[in-house]
Amino acid sequence: MEQNKPTQGLPENAMRPLNPGEEYHPLMPAKANPREVTTWSLVWGLLMAVIFSAATAYLGLKVGQVFEAAIPITIIAVGLASATKRRDPLGENVIIQSIGACSGMIVAGAIFTLPALYILDSKFPDANISVSFLEVFLASLLGGVIGILFLIPFRKYFVSDMHGKYPFPEATASTQVLISGEGESSSAKPLIIASVLGGIYDFLVATFGTWAENFTSTFCSLGTTIAAKGKIFLSCNTSAALLGMGYIVGLKYATIMCAGSILIWWIAVPAIAFIWPDLEVGTGILAGDAMPQQIFQYAKSIGIGGIAMAGIIGVWNSRNVIMGSFSLIQQAFGGKSAEATAANVAVPRTQRDLSMKTIVLALIIALLTTTLFFYLDVMHGSLLFTIVALIIVFVIAFLFTTVAANAIAIVGSNPVSGMTLMTLILASLIMAAVGLKGTEGMVAALIMGGVVCTALASAGAFVTDLKIGYWLGTTPAKQEGFKFIGILVSAATAAGVIMILNQAYGFTPDNSDVMAAPQARAMAAVIEPLMMGQGAPWLLYGIGAIIALIVNACGISALAFALGMFIPLQLNLPLMVGGAVNWYVTSRSKDPQVNAARGERGTLLASGFIAGGALMGVVSAGLVFAGADWQIAGGEWATSFGGQLLSLVMYIALIVFLAKACLNTKK
Repeated sequence: MEQNKPTQGLPENAMRPLNPGEEYHPLMPAKANPREVTTWSLVWGLLMAVIFSAATAYLGLKVGQVFEAAIPITIIAVGLASATKRRDPLGENVIIQSIGACSGMIVAGAIFTLPALYILDSKFPDANISVSFLEVFLASLLGGVIGILFLIPFRKYFVSDMHGKYPFPEATASTQVLISGEGESSSAKPLIIASVLGGIYDFLVATFGTWAENFTSTFCSLGTTIAAKGKIFLSCNTSAALLGMGYIVGLKYATIMCAGSILIWWIAVPAIAFIWPDLEVGTGILAGDAMPQQIFQYAKSIGIGGIAMAGIIGVWNSRNVIMGSFSLIQQAFGGKSAEATAANVAVPRTQRDLSMKTIVLALIIALLTTTLFFYLDVMHGSLLFTIVALIIVFVIAFLFTTVAANAIAIVGSNPVSGMTLMTLILASLIMAAVGLKGTEGMVAALIMGGVVCTALASAGAFVTDLKIGYWLGTTPAKQEGFKFIGILVSAATAAGVIMILNQAYGFTPDNSDVMAAPQARAMAAVIEPLMMGQGAPWLLYGIGAIIALIVNACGISALAFALGMFIPLQLNLPLMVGGAVNWYVTSRSKDPQVNAARGERGTLLASGFIAGGALMGVVSAGLVFAGADWQIAGGEWATSFGGQLLSLVMYIALIVFLAKACLNTKK
């Protein structure tokens, strides 16, 4: 069908808010009938889910780095279609990406929490904490299913009603890759050039340590002295992928996030050190003697409080959307099935979701399955504990679904670890209050946290898939329905990898140099004192909550600011740099059309940086898995004065390339 084939990339109004009465028409028109779910897309999607679930789980547990698999899967899908000369593969490629991307979201939810069960087992051997494949699998599976079901009613709001108001950086990059695979697209050449450049750039750093991954103020003795004495520290990740991410995020949100970072790193951290020098910010580490990075591990609890309050604000601001989802449920079960069915037929193909009746029935099945899982396994037959746990899991997962989706839509980064920490704290306090304490309480809280963590990771990641489908014109119901198959396969793969790595290496408290699992170790450290009758940093949580309220009252995005307070400085500054490049190249000309053309060229190049960096990140992960160690001088060169100075020089060269390539663009 020729009518299904795009001609020149996304329409002009794809990235901007629509004018009154204006409509967005995707590349594959609503009246078209593109190939989407086929044997080809289903098999390759499931294969990608298995491969990338295993790779992501291994890398995340081994070195603490979780890469986003969606973009590499997109590149592979486009490459396979091109190599086999498949006709009009755009719809199929979206489905491959959507199913395969289950790997990243399920793995993130699983490895952030569930390995902590093994850590507690090794720390409390007399407690006989048992961890089975079924427990890990069900926690991941149920969390993924719940997250997707909770998000579907909000799909129209995020991807359609808010059209042009969110940057969707990862969705933008994936969409540009998918379009580049179309023979008549003009975006292929700059995207390929940027992908190769960004991929080589990041591969040299990750695999060989050719220069430092982060340029820091401690590259010289003066900077080290300032950090040690004045507690002032600067760090900027110099990767091509994050530079591209910052360009797409834009200067507005990047500035807000950096403001949050500056508040914590350059105000709160020094204040803690000088006002409370004897405060213990880590095990045996006093604030007065600690480096800024160590104090941040304590101070970032302010960010957790800010994220929690931003979530509450977001829920309040989305109350009409939330109530709208309840009204849809009422319509589906309110005796107006004929009218509802007729209305659904009238909905264009590109706006057709799974029916609300299907979603509610699926949620009921998920609720019953979770009830049996908790009652028979986690809560050991206690009906009270089971009911309380169900309320905690479902309420928090539902309320924070919109927070996760908002975070991905704004900056492409889901604060799932922060929200999960808050979940664990609340779960520990509530479960202890109703009588479930000690090691049994820790196990229950971790499994509850695992379900919520996976639900939020899934909801955040899935909104990216749905935005890609909206831009290109796929059928949402098909993306939604076949997502559950990907979740099933990814949950089984992730559970298997976790158990294999535990048997091979172990997750003992003194084994962090072999199996880092930093997120899971942090979760275990948080809940242990709560379940053993100790406290939590409520003061810091409260300060973060107050800051979020003040920021929101000033008309600033509380979530973006809170993300800045929680995410390390070196990951926020490059967003600011990329956003500044975006502003610079789109404001140099007096001709708005020239500025627009330069902005679009920059989006292509930035997407290439993200795609190339992500793909070569997978290659680097494979080399780590194979045991390859090609770091120059054992990795010492990258952290040396010369390695950091070279990092700054190469980063400046990359920025200049991006800016000049955009400025050379004509109408």
